[in-house]
Amino acid sequence: MNEQRIQIVQNILSANDAIAEQNRQLLSKARLFSVNLMASPGAGKTSLIEQTIKNLSQDYRILVIDGDIATTFDADRAIAAGAAAIQINTGGDCHLDAVMLNKALIQADLSRYDLLIVENVGNLVCPASFELGTSKNVLVASVPEGHDKPHKYPSMYRGVDYVLLNKIDLLPYVDFDIDFFRKGLEALNPAVELAFVSCRSGEGLNNWFQWLRNKICEYRAS
Repeated sequence: MNEQRIQIVQNILSANDAIAEQNRQLLSKARLFSVNLMASPGAGKTSLIEQTIKNLSQDYRILVIDGDIATTFDADRAIAAGAAAIQINTGGDCHLDAVMLNKALIQADLSRYDLLIVENVGNLVCPASFELGTSKNVLVASVPEGHDKPHKYPSMYRGVDYVLLNKIDLLPYVDFDIDFFRKGLEALNPAVELAFVSCRSGEGLNNWFQWLRNKICEYRAS
């Protein structure tokens, strides 16, 4: 990468960070706890969102902002599960950025909600570079992806606050080394929280639900 290209990339990221700070202030003013939910395609982001809505919607008002290259499939699923949803179609971009999120945020009355879940575009590379301004960054990994992903995608795993290893019901059928995965994650991000879950069976999801409840309360009290 030559110096000119490096400068252009730095300028893009700096501009994005400035808008991300605006998003952070908007969410803070509304006292709205938010998560940027990232994963590779098919890891189970939308399934996790559906389970989260079903578990928390009696106590919390939930808004989902769905990012995808095309279709409204994921937003439709969030609405069917009982949440409000806004769809962002990137038209080809492999990630959401702060500007896209800002345009969605100003459409909504943020004061009406207690929890915002931003479902980023399925990708383990680009989303890691673009701060959105959310309270926390969360990653859904999955057993079928393999145990080497923390080693292969260090920027993603280094920058998240919570990791859910999904599809653990498939462990008997897949060559997945949990210790190798855990050691790779802890080497990059010693403070990260890790949960083992199955969105199909519900196993382990109570840890995630309680984490959200705790963080919503902490955010409101701060």
